[in-house]
Amino acid sequence: MKVTKAVIVAAGLGTRMLPASKVIPKEILPVIDTPAIQMVVEEAVASGIRDIVVVVAPGRTTVLEHFQPQDELERLLEERGKFELLAAMRGINTIANFTAVEQAQPLGLGHAVLQARAAIGDEPFAVMLPDDIFDCPRPCLAQMIAAAESTNAPVVALLKVARSEVSKYGIVDAKRAGERLYELSGMVEKPPIETAPSDLAIMGRYILTPDIFELLASAKPGAGGEIQLTDALMAMAKRRKLYGYEFEGVRYDLGDRVGFIAAQVGFGLKRADLADRLRSYLQTLLAS
Repeated sequence: MKVTKAVIVAAGLGTRMLPASKVIPKEILPVIDTPAIQMVVEEAVASGIRDIVVVVAPGRTTVLEHFQPQDELERLLEERGKFELLAAMRGINTIANFTAVEQAQPLGLGHAVLQARAAIGDEPFAVMLPDDIFDCPRPCLAQMIAAAESTNAPVVALLKVARSEVSKYGIVDAKRAGERLYELSGMVEKPPIETAPSDLAIMGRYILTPDIFELLASAKPGAGGEIQLTDALMAMAKRRKLYGYEFEGVRYDLGDRVGFIAAQVGFGLKRADLADRLRSYLQTLLAS
């Protein structure tokens, strides 16, 4: 299985991050100084993918404009001799090949993925959700692609979550199939802990095969009246083997206020230009 394309779903209304996301799409909100959408694209490129389909809501094109040249800004940076920053800005312009598709109505993640059908065609592809940002020794998506290639099957990213968090996620019914690898027999969206099949939650990275589009196109609205990707995945699991991979690394939920703050701290402590001052501030804060 060769994966060369990715779908980034950036069509949500960002209600969990209002009022910050009222005008600015939540995918543009930064981790330190880098928009979430750029971090996701960089992860895709680092995993060997340069052809990216971005699903956007009508009129919400800022996520794509971020990757377009800004001639006036580049001219000013050049005039002021800020050549390192200029090179970084130009690198953003050429980082990947983008195709935009619209999700006319917010009818769920499954519906959003379905809008990319024509752009993806008949080949395996990745799905990436910008709410989920990963700090991994090897890019999370690269880990997923390796698992998909070794199994020749679709793979979803998994994370063990605390019992108190189980009801917030899609939880899988699974049996171990290898190191960090699980064969999935089902999944439940946001189950009560008493009935949850496991503590393994689906995170925002998927490697899918094109037969998912047929399942999404024929799917009936599920929870919230939306077309749920998890429903299509459950249908897929009845037809063929479906795996989950417990990725190695740390995941931050940028759609959650505490997760957003945690990402600033986590990535800030890894920045040579910020770590000492940030660590000193945190120590002072905790001591007070």
